[in-house]
Amino acid sequence: MSINVVEKIDDRVNVRHVLISVSDKSGLEEFVPGLLNIHPGIRVFSTGGTYGRIREILGADREQALTQVADYTGQPETQGGLVKTLDFKIYLGLLTETYNDAHQQDLARTGAVPIDMVVVNLYPFAQTIAKSGVTVEEARGNIDIGGPCMIRASAKNYLRVASVVDPADYGRILDEMRRSNGDTSLALRYGLAQKAFTHTADYDRAIADFLHQQTIDDTRGCYRFD
Repeated sequence: MSINVVEKIDDRVNVRHVLISVSDKSGLEEFVPGLLNIHPGIRVFSTGGTYGRIREILGADREQALTQVADYTGQPETQGGLVKTLDFKIYLGLLTETYNDAHQQDLARTGAVPIDMVVVNLYPFAQTIAKSGVTVEEARGNIDIGGPCMIRASAKNYLRVASVVDPADYGRILDEMRRSNGDTSLALRYGLAQKAFTHTADYDRAIADFLHQQTIDDTRGCYRFD
């Protein structure tokens, strides 16, 4: 039997650790306080501008619930936020399984925690290329790497993790968690995973289509060569 075959899971998972890193920050002012009202012990990890926005929303009284990803991983963000979440501790938290002893040992060994919910939406690639006169370099700069990786990892592990890509889902997630003392159900996590994989597939399709429409001369024209 493969050691990666999962035989036991929990239908309901209590949300204790949430990672939030979003381009579209709409709805956070209701969603984040809503999570903490349901479960005051929730720990929120965040990055860059999202961290700043959540800190502003929570204020000094509840700021202790918020941790910068860089402080958690021990790795500072690179210039311009190029690398923020691509870290071993993050992906242990996303991919580990509750009833796998080796996984639990890995979490303990690294000081990592299981992440129960990921709230991520991606750099606005489609909106960028829709602008008149957009260059290949402007488009390239809006190809998200860490976001799709987190979405895919959390959606793959829907057995334990809720992968949230659409602010329109915040309300129904809070409603379910209120009814279940801070838990997410397998049915909710599975539905969110379906939506998450559709989201990343559409995102990659837009990138591929755009690049196929360009020529090497379009690319060369963006840069100086020594």
